[in-house]
Amino acid sequence: MTRRIDDYALIGDLQTAALVGRDGSIDWLCLPRFDSAACFAALLGDEDNGHWRIAPTGAGTCASRRYAEDSLVLETLWETRTGTVRVTDFMPQRDRAPDLVRIVEGVSGRVEMSAVLRLRFDYGSIVPWVRRSDGHRVAVAGPDAVWLRSEPPVKTWGQQYATCSAFTVTAGERVAFVLTWHPSHERRPPLVDPFEALEHSLADWRAWTARCAYRGPYRSAVVRSLITLKALTYAPTGGIVAAPTTSLPEEIGGVRNWDYRACWLRDSSLTLGALLAAGYADEAAAWRDWLLRSVAGDPADLQIMYGPAGERRLPETSLPWLRGYADSAPVRTGNAAVDQFQLDVYGEVMDSLYLAREAGIPPERHAWNLQLSLLGFLESHWRDPDEGLWEVRGPRRHFTHSKVMAWVAADRAVRTLEADPSLPGEPDRWRALRDEIHAEVCARAYDPVRNTFTQSYGSAELDAATLLIPRVGFLPPDDPRVVGTVDAVRAGLTHRGFLRRYSPDSGAVDGLPGREGTFLVCSFWLADALRMTGREDEARELFERLVGLTNDVGLLAEEYDPASGRHLGNFPQAFSHIGLVGTALALPGDETAG
Repeated sequence: MTRRIDDYALIGDLQTAALVGRDGSIDWLCLPRFDSAACFAALLGDEDNGHWRIAPTGAGTCASRRYAEDSLVLETLWETRTGTVRVTDFMPQRDRAPDLVRIVEGVSGRVEMSAVLRLRFDYGSIVPWVRRSDGHRVAVAGPDAVWLRSEPPVKTWGQQYATCSAFTVTAGERVAFVLTWHPSHERRPPLVDPFEALEHSLADWRAWTARCAYRGPYRSAVVRSLITLKALTYAPTGGIVAAPTTSLPEEIGGVRNWDYRACWLRDSSLTLGALLAAGYADEAAAWRDWLLRSVAGDPADLQIMYGPAGERRLPETSLPWLRGYADSAPVRTGNAAVDQFQLDVYGEVMDSLYLAREAGIPPERHAWNLQLSLLGFLESHWRDPDEGLWEVRGPRRHFTHSKVMAWVAADRAVRTLEADPSLPGEPDRWRALRDEIHAEVCARAYDPVRNTFTQSYGSAELDAATLLIPRVGFLPPDDPRVVGTVDAVRAGLTHRGFLRRYSPDSGAVDGLPGREGTFLVCSFWLADALRMTGREDEARELFERLVGLTNDVGLLAEEYDPASGRHLGNFPQAFSHIGLVGTALALPGDETAG
């Protein structure tokens, strides 16, 4: 039976991540990076596509699980008729090679344990050659080599192209397994001490979470979301991937399955704002620097997303040997949306760099010249139709949110020059551009009959992205058009208490068959909009219902199906956790940040 998406927990080392099920099986892991090929791909196929399960012999699912303190160290507790055992899973921040550590500890009684390691390189398609070496198991195929060892050694044998183990633990006994990857043409890296690595990992996370500036009533959810965002950070560059997974479906059995193991510019200003407000200036600066490196070049070539190190080529390919999560095919790697034209990213880049400057992050010398270049391109192209924030695969349109973000780009340029007149630029020119965009949006994107902004010029469709109009400063929250838009969006797009991105019958807009779940970040935007328009109690009630959707270890997917109570889409999703942090820190009456 297919495990629910929200049955998984996340572990990682700030360069890649793994998903661990409630049954003790690791069903997804890409090595050595987030966007590398998976060596465990059972998540998108079956066990023969690679997994690693450690559990009491004959057991089903665990009794409970939690993260140790404020960390990314996962503790899974199993209770059997003969005793209780704890499995601790984590990935220490790497010095050189990625390590996956699983420590089995007897809590009471005597428990028989079983382990099955089934490695399959290249997304479950390649069975490696496995041999013994120096008392370890080593699996090699092409460029990949993986070593498995246990401390103390346990009985291990090969069976049906898998490595199996059986052992017993009593109260106080610990058995550690370490799986280490390295390029097959290199020597095995130095061995990590699993028990020391555990202590270091816990200490590292304790020190990191202690920096959180938020002290309000939702601190537990905020800290878990911040840890998740940190876990999705590619440490060598500061880039933050949207999710560690690919092709988890937005509709069970449908085709809306995308690869989210890349860094989206659409997330940039919201991510930066959340990190800064929560007290994580170093992470915000690293994200700002990744942004500058990635977007450098011809403004006409600006992409909506990049690889974790700023890679531009993300070709979309299907993997036909994987049946997909719950038979939701195709399974895709890469993302063809990388070639789309989206006006909003220019505004998001300008807003992000403005936020960084306002927060006191020392500006890079070349950053302002880059911004002027982006604005110069936008000046000539803001009237063009685009694919919009939601990356529609239908015809280009004049999306309202895209035009609003073009206004943001001009507005932030004006504000920057007003704050620092020594910078080169033409503030009067950008004011005129700002005013021109504003006038056109108010004339062509606003429906006076229904008192709401619509999804695009001349459209009757609603769009949750219009909830951001007061947040970015396009109109004040008390403007009747803003209040009307909030009311119209809430009435027209709410599904069983949560918000969709746009109408479920908008196949003509997004060019795709089928439907999707409610989009979690949009519900956080609605909570923000309710708060800004003076409806704090309603905002808080919606926010608390959203926090209640987190799984047992505090994680959110991209979407949620209220009918089935299931999470949908890639998991965990940075955008959802950014929304949670942003809304929590904005709710009044709390000791929030600073």
